Amino acid sequence: MKILLLGKNGQVGWELQRALAPLGEVIALDFDSPGPLRADFSNPESLAATVQAVAPQIIVNAAAHTAVDKAESEPEFARALNATSPAVLAREAAKLGAWLMHYSTDYVFDGSGSAPWREDSPTGPLSVYGVTKLEGEQAIRASGCRHLIFRTSWVYAARGGNFAKTMLKLAKERDKLNVIDDQIGSPTGADLLADLTAHALRSASAEPELAGTYHAVAAGETSWHEYARHVIEFARGAGQPIKVAPDAILAVPTSAFPTPARRPGNSRMNTGKLRDAFGLTLPTWQTGVERMLTEVLN
Repeated sequence: MKILLLGKNGQVGWELQRALAPLGEVIALDFDSPGPLRADFSNPESLAATVQAVAPQIIVNAAAHTAVDKAESEPEFARALNATSPAVLAREAAKLGAWLMHYSTDYVFDGSGSAPWREDSPTGPLSVYGVTKLEGEQAIRASGCRHLIFRTSWVYAARGGNFAKTMLKLAKERDKLNVIDDQIGSPTGADLLADLTAHALRSASAEPELAGTYHAVAAGETSWHEYARHVIEFARGAGQPIKVAPDAILAVPTSAFPTPARRPGNSRMNTGKLRDAFGLTLPTWQTGVERMLTEVLN
C-alpha cells in the first residue's frame, strides 16, 4: 500500500511518519521538500500534480493554517490552506478511488453551553480559522471521496512548542501566573492522534462503511488553568526548579487576554462514535501529558 503524507514536519505529521509505517510505503512531503514532489498548500492546484505523480491508495493531510490569530488578518491564505487545498486533495482522491484522511477542529463550533459536541451538532465557527476549517470539511464530504475526518482539540507534542512547555518556562521565571479558566477542553497528544489514525485507516480500508467524521480527543476535560497547574506540579514533583508557588497560579477569564480571534469556551467533544466504531479506549488527557513531560524533562 502506498500512503502520501502531507505536512510531515508538523506536530501530527511527525508522529504520523512513525504510526503509518507499518501500513505500507509512506511518501512524506512538506512545502519545502527537496526534489520535484512537495506539498505546497499555498498553491492548491500544484497538489493535484503531486497526488497524480504518487498515485497513492491513502492520502493523509496533516497540513493546515493553524495560526488562529494570524488567520484573522490573512483570511484568503488561511482559506487556501484549510479549504481550497483539501478540496483539491478530495477531488484527486475521488479520481483515484483513494482514501483521504483529514484533521479538523473544535473551532467549527461556537463554544456555547457545557455539553460535549457530537459529530452532528450544529456548527457555528467564531473565527476565520474555524470558518475555513469547516469549509474544508464540507468540500471533502461534497467530493464523494472515501474519507475520514478527525476533529480534535488542544493538540500538543514533545517536539516543538506547546502550552505545557510555555507554562514550565514561565513557572521557572515568575512569582505569579495568570491562566484562563473559562475555556474547557481535552489536551490531546499528536502521538495519540497518529496512532488513532493508523488504527482507523486499517479498519476503514477493510470496512468502507466506517468512512465519515469523528471526534478524536483524549478522555476527560480540563481548563487551561487546571492544565497549567497539573503540568507545573508534575514538574515540581520531578525536581524541576519551579519558582511560582502553587497558590500563585491564578485563574482569570478569557477577557483578561484579548486576542484577534475569538476562542470557543466549550471545546468538550463526545468521542462515543469513534470508540464504538473502531473498538477503542481513549487514555485520559493526564496520561498523555505526563508521558510528554517525562520525555521533555529528562
